[in-house]
Amino acid sequence: MQIEYLDAIDIIKNSDDIYIITHQSPDGDTIGAGFSLYYMLKAIGKRAKVICPDDFPERYEYMYEDYVEEDFNPKRIFAVDVADEKLLGDLAELYGDKVDLCIDHHVSNTGYAKYTLLCSYASATCEVMYELITRMGLKITENMAKCIYTGIATDTGCFKYENTSARAHEIAAALMNEHKLKYSALNRILFDIKSEGRIKLEAELMRTMETYLDNRCTLVCITKEFLDTIDIEGSELEGVTAVAMQVEGVEVGVTMKEREPNVYKVSMRSANDVNVSEICKSLGGGGHVKAAGCLIKAPLEEAKRLIIDAVAKGMEKAT
Repeated sequence: MQIEYLDAIDIIKNSDDIYIITHQSPDGDTIGAGFSLYYMLKAIGKRAKVICPDDFPERYEYMYEDYVEEDFNPKRIFAVDVADEKLLGDLAELYGDKVDLCIDHHVSNTGYAKYTLLCSYASATCEVMYELITRMGLKITENMAKCIYTGIATDTGCFKYENTSARAHEIAAALMNEHKLKYSALNRILFDIKSEGRIKLEAELMRTMETYLDNRCTLVCITKEFLDTIDIEGSELEGVTAVAMQVEGVEVGVTMKEREPNVYKVSMRSANDVNVSEICKSLGGGGHVKAAGCLIKAPLEEAKRLIIDAVAKGMEKAT
């Protein structure tokens, strides 16, 4: 059931002992939303714990350095930036049908939670969190500011993606005016610094990139075999989808990541009018119009064929 801000505030105020779940392969928005919600709950005297199917990325340590984990049995389960219970990974079986409140911005949200605060016009779930915290009459703390800025900045590609709203800029400006955060240092961490392993990965993807559909579609594949040859953390794969979009004239960029033999996590990005959310939905996934994903279980060449056929149909619809 979809609800509005006032309903969500009422649910939050009347909840205790809360688990906050973020999605697998965590990015800046789900981590930022999770910990900004944690700091908000602590500010109103609630006990909360942030959990994730995967480890929290070390590059986001500045968001959770003041986090204190407590052991307790949850009375309420909240999820942030999780559009589908399948994105809960190993936690799906345990909590997938027990989520009381989902806070999200994905238009493809499946409505799996009992209540959903869904703002599909928002650039990031952290934008929703900013609105939620301020509408509760709470002061944005330094920790909340770091989390919210990170989520908005990463989900908008440092404010350059088409999903960047005027409100995203307004929130960033408000945070900069009210807090003494070192935003240039944060942006360097988020967008500039790369490990040697990440640089080697990008070089390999450039070398092995494939083009389809009259060079309007690029595809790169990250195999487990190659990842085993370089020193790279799983969290460093975030943002690698941009590689496929760097070629001039490309309409759709596809990145495949091998999870296990014959199982691939697929991420798609669109440059202009192609709706990759609809393409991924046809393959069992979903997401945003310009950024979406799915999971394909098939041998590599068959998986590629399924993807390219779906992209071709999506391009036809866009013409």
